[in-house]
Amino acid sequence: MKREEILLVYDRECPACNAYCQVVNIRESVGDLRIVDAREDSKVMEEITSQGLDIDQGMVLKMGGQLYYGADAIHALALIGSRSGILNRMNYWMFKSKTVSSVLYPILRFCRNLLLKILGKTKINNLNIEGNDKF
Repeated sequence: MKREEILLVYDRECPACNAYCQVVNIRESVGDLRIVDAREDSKVMEEITSQGLDIDQGMVLKMGGQLYYGADAIHALALIGSRSGILNRMNYWMFKSKTVSSVLYPILRFCRNLLLKILGKTKINNLNIEGNDKF
């Protein structure tokens, strides 16, 4: 029986996002986690764009044919995450609550956007919004 492939789509050029995505693990019983760089063309990025989700404002988790965006993605990751290692346990305790996730995620996104602005990174702008290329 083939295990479910779970996709985590994020901006690999963001040092904070990259560090998070490299340490997050899911329980083996849930499926196989595959990390996808949102800056590369892919089927899942086409799907994200067709749903009107701005990848510059939130990571996406695709699981069971459903897209989880932003705070919902980080909350879902916490619930399916492994509890091995201190960072995975911290992730679980911080984001296991949907309410706490919805409060913390915008703060983390603000810090991420500030970091990318300081680093001079450009936005992915998957929705092709005119004038929306810089943080």
